[in-house]
Amino acid sequence: MRKMTMSAVAFLVAWCFAMPISWAQPHDDKERAELAKALKGVKTPLQQGLTASAKEGKPISAKYEVEEGKLQLSIYTMKGDNFSEVIVDHTSGKIAKAEPITHDADLAAAKAQSEAMAKAKRTLDAAASEAVKENKGYRVVSVFPALKDGHPVADVTLVKGADWKTVSEKLD
Repeated sequence: MRKMTMSAVAFLVAWCFAMPISWAQPHDDKERAELAKALKGVKTPLQQGLTASAKEGKPISAKYEVEEGKLQLSIYTMKGDNFSEVIVDHTSGKIAKAEPITHDADLAAAKAQSEAMAKAKRTLDAAASEAVKENKGYRVVSVFPALKDGHPVADVTLVKGADWKTVSEKLD
C-alpha cells in the first residue's frame, strides 16, 4: 500500500510540472488559428473575467478556449481547499456557471497553480495587464502561474492576429 501511495505521489508531482503548460496552450497550429479567429470581435478581456470570477474564489489560472466548437473563458478559482472552474460569458463579462473541479488531471493542475499563487504578491490580473501594456496590440489568451527557481511567475500567452507569444511576468 505504501509503495503504491509513493508511486502515485511521484506521478502527481511530475505531472504537476507538465500539466500547467499543456493546459495553458492550444496544442497545434489548427487549434491556435481556430482560437485566434474565435477571439476576433470579443469585447471581454481575460482580465475582466478574472475580476468577475473572484466572486467564486481566488483566481489561480485563466484561458480562452474553444470547447465543443464554442469560445469560452475558463478560470480556475480556489476557495479554502476547494477548486472550481468558472466559465465567464465572453459577451457580458459575467459568470455563466461555476462547477467544482473533480477530474483528477484538472484537480492536480489546480493544486499546482494554487501552490504558485500562495507565494504570489501580485494578482494574475496585474500580470496579464502588465503583459498587454508591454506588448501593444496583443490580447491575453491565457495566464498560468508557476514556480521558477522558487519564485512565482505568470506565463502569459498573447495573440495579435496570427502572431502568438508567451511572456513571463513576476508575481513576487
